[in-house]
Amino acid sequence: MTSFFTALEIASSGMSAQRTRMNVAAMNMANAQTTRTDEGGPYRRRDVVLQAAPVDDGFRGALGDALAAPDLEATRWGVEVAEVAPSNDDPILVYDPGHPDADPRGYVAYPNVRTIEEMVNMMGAARAYEAGTTVIRTIKGMAEQTMRIGRG
Repeated sequence: MTSFFTALEIASSGMSAQRTRMNVAAMNMANAQTTRTDEGGPYRRRDVVLQAAPVDDGFRGALGDALAAPDLEATRWGVEVAEVAPSNDDPILVYDPGHPDADPRGYVAYPNVRTIEEMVNMMGAARAYEAGTTVIRTIKGMAEQTMRIGRG
């Protein structure tokens, strides 16, 4: 049986990853019109890359599994941000010869950020974050009920 703390750690790892997704989507939207960066050229959209990561098993893990039954040997997996990678998508070229960043032909390279796509990403991350808070509330309720039963 997974401990309450391990379940909390798994849920919080997912919430942390979703918070990063929301922040990156907001950053992408904020820079949707940025045509000049320190690196040169237009802003490059960022993507969050997630990966599975083992979670610390709390107190049982600290004891080195000395008292663990064989069925408890399985690794518990959460999620972590592997990287925030810049997109390799080509910029969007817009004809605007009066723009200070226009090339000799009059085209301005804008970031390939689609606001609707970023909003969908943000809404998906927000829903996943809300699911994590529901899991944590449920775990808290189970722990409270367990304590009531133990007293009783």
